[in-house]
Amino acid sequence: MGSGQVTSWQGKNITVAGLGVSGISAARALAGLGASVTVVDGGDSEGHRARAAELGELGIAVRLADAATLPEGTDLVVTSPGWKPDSPLFAAAAAAGVEVVGDVEIAWQLRGPDAAPWLAITGTNGKTTTTQMLASILKAAGLRTAAVGNIGTPIIDVVLGEEKYDVLAVELSSYQLHWAPSLRAHSAAVLNLAPDHLDWHGSMDAYAADKGRIYEGNTVACVYNVADPATEKLVENADVEEGCRAIGFTLGAPGPSMLGVVDGILVDRAFVENRQKNAQELAEVKDVNPPAPHNIANALAAAALARAFGVAPRAVRDGLRDFRPDAHRVAFVDEVAGVTYIDDSKATNTHAAEASLAAFEPVVWIAGGLAKGATFDELVDTSAKRLRGVVLIGADRALIAEALARHAPEVPVVDLDRTDTGAMLAAVREAARLAEPGDTVLLAPACASMDMFANYNKRGDAFADAVRELAAESE
Repeated sequence: MGSGQVTSWQGKNITVAGLGVSGISAARALAGLGASVTVVDGGDSEGHRARAAELGELGIAVRLADAATLPEGTDLVVTSPGWKPDSPLFAAAAAAGVEVVGDVEIAWQLRGPDAAPWLAITGTNGKTTTTQMLASILKAAGLRTAAVGNIGTPIIDVVLGEEKYDVLAVELSSYQLHWAPSLRAHSAAVLNLAPDHLDWHGSMDAYAADKGRIYEGNTVACVYNVADPATEKLVENADVEEGCRAIGFTLGAPGPSMLGVVDGILVDRAFVENRQKNAQELAEVKDVNPPAPHNIANALAAAALARAFGVAPRAVRDGLRDFRPDAHRVAFVDEVAGVTYIDDSKATNTHAAEASLAAFEPVVWIAGGLAKGATFDELVDTSAKRLRGVVLIGADRALIAEALARHAPEVPVVDLDRTDTGAMLAAVREAARLAEPGDTVLLAPACASMDMFANYNKRGDAFADAVRELAAESE
């Protein structure tokens, strides 16, 4: 079938891999367009069977407890983002000459002739916050927009929905980009690159290459992080439309074709006349919530994409002021006995945890969980001087403990060998014991949560509940 535009889905035999939110969205949409759809999933729980029954009422076949066998006659496989490239189903598809694409690719192909352009964002960390900041700025400019993609409503549903948009702020994961060969954004940003999901991609080079796909075919701007040369290299390697520009963002003073910070002001030296000499004020650092360094970088990236779309400076300021971060992202919980408690449960990898730790000093750090193949030496070495103490939880806490022993042997460490429902309260109490007035107790686990919690939200909720219990005890 190739990765070109599918002119008609009528009568196509489509296999959808995965019975999650994006898989169900793709199955419903393609069946509605006349395709014959079969959904395959390795699960067979009560929830799986309930979802299968709902799809069955729409004439969609569902095959449970078998994720490896390619249904006979399949013309195209549409995968959910989390399925690994080496999955047996995809090997069977390759052997049969059947292409595999993702839900983002399908959404891109289903856009109408007057479809809203996409401003796309990826990176190891900060994607969701930056996408939401961008949407807030676009709304402040009076544009009809939504933050979509890897967050919120499935992007296929947005593309096929009745609501019309002027522009979309699209968060894309490396998984989604891997399976979206024909995607061509108006402008795009790679916020940063650090080792993550290497068990899925196989190598750092493969991970970076998938992130870099976001720049392919950009028409106006490829936004990169001046402090992360790997992102600029991805721009240099991208095949873009004639006239597309490389736009950097930096926490320092910007050069021409960059956005940056001067005396507490976010400034634009990219989308102004005579950028060699002129700079446009956009907002103040205090307009960014929270004004931590990594979040200022997020704001600059969002501003760059908005400016690439022609948004006025005032809308950048107003959009940043209106923006409120999601829960569990460097969120203030409470102050107890002079100690501040911050929930950054969303810091599920080392790069995110490093950015979080850099925003506070001194810190009692609560860390641990599922490492996903990560190593912690660089994180600990970089952050050691900020640490008052460390409380370790979770399955792979020993890996962090070993890094602490190598690079911060003087820092007190509490190793909590428990995974019961009271473990987080115990961690918070130990952190409170280590902390002194003026310190910050920071939950920035640098690991995934699923060893102890359903997701990072539940982990953050447990932390907040524990802090509130501690506060009640101290009254």
